[in-house]
Amino acid sequence: MDGRAIDILLIEDNPGDIRLTKECLREGKVRNNLFVIEDGFMVMPFLRSEGEFANTPHPDLILLDLNLPGRDGREILKDIKNDPEFRKIPIVILTSSQDEKDVLQAYDLYVNCYITKPVDLDQFINVVKSIESFWLTIVQLPSRAITEEGF
Repeated sequence: MDGRAIDILLIEDNPGDIRLTKECLREGKVRNNLFVIEDGFMVMPFLRSEGEFANTPHPDLILLDLNLPGRDGREILKDIKNDPEFRKIPIVILTSSQDEKDVLQAYDLYVNCYITKPVDLDQFINVVKSIESFWLTIVQLPSRAITEEGF
């Protein structure tokens, strides 16, 4: 991605999962800027660069938990994928829910990937490293310069 750091938005309310994700991404191979939102009501203002988020970039990748205070991840996913300005941002659900209804609903709302968080610490670290490896080194993410019309 043109040599710049990848901007990642982590939407997560569990302090332990936030800390582990930060550590894994800090130790990773790809330069990244990690932004963390812990409350579902703050996601759209962040994406729209409103208020306290006036100078934040659009993320290249979103890691989204489903179970959040305020607005839950399902509502956030729907809002992002229904907005032409943000729908191309890849979203990875990273959640504790293994409920088949949640998986189906997420894919119906055009999530790019659904991952159930492992309970085991080493497995959680491996999952975050796998996300980094796949989404930040293998996949070609859309350029920020491309608009909805492709120009």
